Amino acid sequence: MASAQDSVAFLTALSTDGSVDGSVPPLAVYTGENIFGRDDCHVFGKKISRKHLRLTAWSDEREDHFDVYVGDVQVAILSNYMVDVDWILSECPLLRRIPVIMIHGERGGSLDLLNNRKSKNWVLYQPPLPISFGTHHSKAMLLLYETGLRVVVHTANLIHADWNNKTQGLWMQDFPRKTSLTHRVSSGFEEDLVEYLTHLKVRLVASVPGYHRDRDISKFGHMKMLQLLKDERFDSDFVRSPLVFQFSSLGSINEQWIDEMRSSMSAGKTTSGDDLGIGEVSFVWPTVEDIRCSLEGYAAGNSVPSPQKNVKAVQKSYWAKWRADHCGRGRAMPHIKTYARYNGQTLAWFLLTSSNLSKAAWGSLQKQNSQLMIRSYELGVLFLPSTVQRAVGSTFSCTGNAHSKEIGRAEASTFSENEYQQLRGRPGRLVTTNWEDDPSFEPFARLPVPYSLPPPRYGPRDVPWSWDCVYTKPDIFGEVWPRDVQFYAAQGPM
Repeated sequence: MASAQDSVAFLTALSTDGSVDGSVPPLAVYTGENIFGRDDCHVFGKKISRKHLRLTAWSDEREDHFDVYVGDVQVAILSNYMVDVDWILSECPLLRRIPVIMIHGERGGSLDLLNNRKSKNWVLYQPPLPISFGTHHSKAMLLLYETGLRVVVHTANLIHADWNNKTQGLWMQDFPRKTSLTHRVSSGFEEDLVEYLTHLKVRLVASVPGYHRDRDISKFGHMKMLQLLKDERFDSDFVRSPLVFQFSSLGSINEQWIDEMRSSMSAGKTTSGDDLGIGEVSFVWPTVEDIRCSLEGYAAGNSVPSPQKNVKAVQKSYWAKWRADHCGRGRAMPHIKTYARYNGQTLAWFLLTSSNLSKAAWGSLQKQNSQLMIRSYELGVLFLPSTVQRAVGSTFSCTGNAHSKEIGRAEASTFSENEYQQLRGRPGRLVTTNWEDDPSFEPFARLPVPYSLPPPRYGPRDVPWSWDCVYTKPDIFGEVWPRDVQFYAAQGPM
């Protein structure tokens, strides 16, 4: 609904393949107040949230929608970079009533606002940053229930724009409380924790600020990835297969450091013991045109921060396009960060992380490769073939909505005990949602990789986004860049 005036745009329905669905009439968008959606949401100035619009069928599947905070949460430990207190409390009123520990990366006026607006039941903690230009960038949640613990690793800041207008990633798993049968009184905290996490369906890849040497050099950053991949065995299909780095902030990097990252990410052997070999790398990064035509227009560029000097330092042969129409996320600009090795629609491994492509996040080798220097806190989850095997038959949930949905041909809960044992003895497989091969009868996990594989390379007219450039061609809201209004207060890696 709108006042009688000329329309400025139209909303059109899309089919699952990204084409326009002509059976659904387009909705006109007008200057001023618009009312759209199932909740009769009032929207001003043509800026329409995806939350109130139907996306493609793929992204509207019921299985893809769940509430992280469902159920009787007793304690919440939240880790993030940016925190909008008013927004998170309005979205999750539960956090007004239970003990909350907020580990954050806010500074200056944003930190003052956080202190002034937080609930009395909140405890704030800002981790030390021993090396300059570092940030606390890890994004995770630990939710304690009466029956167990929910662990969530994700990519979104705790602000409205991140959860409503962007492409993000989230992984979660529930762990049961220890019982008298599983807890040994003589075991120490470390042994308990290690035993507890042996049931993890993924591997954690973290970054911690510092100068890491000797045994510690393989505990964090890209050297942790190298160690985990070295210990895994992969199908021979992934020998010299390509790598994809997808991120939403680009640091100051050079070819030497790119080779360092590529070497770590190319680690691993086949089941016969041969090295996988170095893979060709693609950097998935939005073009200026992607940002201009996105759901937020140029405003989306606030959360894709990289100056032109950093972008120009990267050879154009690395750049690949953000193409996500197959999952209804083509115009929802990525704030998700992922790294993967693939062959077609099959994945050797897949990493969902807070780490952007920067030395601060991943670390850089120093002193003849004897020391890894990291500036920031980061956290990610690594999916490996071996983790697929561990996931078979694992259905525990604190709330009934967190167990594996697709391990094998059907939901895990439909397998008999004999079938469980057969599946556990077979190599696992990671595939994208576009994978159409016959799964036979082997354990596999479908991962909703939000961009096309292989990602299409930049064309001769494509220009990678830089947030400090001037763009005079109007976006979908008629705005140019830079704009006076800023939706992100921070100037860091997001």
